[in-house]
Amino acid sequence: MIDTVNKLRQTRVSKSAAVIRILLGLLFLSTGVMKFVVPGLRAAFSGQLTAAGIPFHSLNMWVVPAAEIGVGVLFIMGFLSRLASLIAIVMMVVATYVHLVVDNPALFPLQPEEPIIPIIAITLCLYLLWTGSGSWSLDLHDRPDTRKHPGRENAT
Repeated sequence: MIDTVNKLRQTRVSKSAAVIRILLGLLFLSTGVMKFVVPGLRAAFSGQLTAAGIPFHSLNMWVVPAAEIGVGVLFIMGFLSRLASLIAIVMMVVATYVHLVVDNPALFPLQPEEPIIPIIAITLCLYLLWTGSGSWSLDLHDRPDTRKHPGRENAT
């Protein structure tokens, strides 16, 4: 199990991966928070779930925004970004489905009806699956070869 977690956390110094990760984190964090606190967006999300026939409506009204917030925080911290990417990809595949089957522009108040944002998010998450968290991340900072040791130069 520890070996699996270590493999998920492998990364290298990459400022481009870090910028993508942080921007995705802000996107997921903000959309999750907005689904909880902005009544109009909460109603639109509820309408999307209903119109798309997504099961467990009441449960998903809480779980999806909470998952978006959790994924956003993991991305921003750069901790287990590969795992966060997998979760985000699943959410964005469902979001793409919703965009394709729901034919009501009123249910998409802050985005186009076409699944542009979910497809871009999937693409960026696939990049993070490949590269890992990159620079400025807990995954990079906590690697044994990048910790400061007495008498040795820091590897980064």
